[in-house]
Amino acid sequence: MNSPFNESSGGAIEAAKSFSTVRPPAVAGLFYPEDPHDLRAAVASYLGASSGMSGMPKALIVPHAGYIYSGPVAGIAYASLRSGARSLRRVILLGPSHRTWLRGLALPSVEAFETPLGAVPVAQSLVAELRRLPGVVVSDEPHALEHSLEVQLPFIQHLAPDAAIVPIVAGNATPAEVAAVIDATWGGDETLIVVSSDLSHYNSYVTARAIDTVTAQAILEGREDLESQQACGCVVLNGLARARRKRRLHGELLDLRNSGDTAGDKQRVVGYGAFGFHDA
Repeated sequence: MNSPFNESSGGAIEAAKSFSTVRPPAVAGLFYPEDPHDLRAAVASYLGASSGMSGMPKALIVPHAGYIYSGPVAGIAYASLRSGARSLRRVILLGPSHRTWLRGLALPSVEAFETPLGAVPVAQSLVAELRRLPGVVVSDEPHALEHSLEVQLPFIQHLAPDAAIVPIVAGNATPAEVAAVIDATWGGDETLIVVSSDLSHYNSYVTARAIDTVTAQAILEGREDLESQQACGCVVLNGLARARRKRRLHGELLDLRNSGDTAGDKQRVVGYGAFGFHDA
């Protein structure tokens, strides 16, 4: 699939033809607009809200549903980067595997991930380093149809055009294995860690609010015992908790809503939270 290239982005975002192996978009037109103009406009509109974050985050927790559902919450998370996003050179993306069962964590073999805005290069040197860690494999299958990482890319392309990505899909992995990957890619101010997760699924609006409030507090406390009924990305959230406790990062809740707030239907909702973590 040859998507239009956003020439105004520059930096690391290049035309797909520049790479010999590219993971094409799987959910463009489903989870977010397929037309580049519409996609740019949607991302810009979601980024218009103020996040209220007190410092430049080192790590973010961002939801990953269709933009009409979770886009407003994701936008608040990414808005916390402000002008600091332009200095980013690497974004570590960790999300749960929704379609493929796997033991451990999977890296892709491709050189880039494509969206309607162009192609984002994969940081090959970091991928090579991570392959040596326990529980880490190279497999394109978990990435092929996975939306949890793909929906983050247009925000990154908009805010950090010089950044390469390290896409990691987690299956059945321990907090220690996830934390080891985060530690190995920590870097400095040039590196951002993005953990992709929604919260509770398909409860009534009132029940979801109660569950997600408890889950949000557990995330801020750095607990690593979250379960799937609390967050679909519990595996990566628990690993982030271990890694950020070691670094003593301060966490802030930036937004906590559900699809009943953003899309209207309050009968069976999905929860979304935006969190930022920075040096205390």
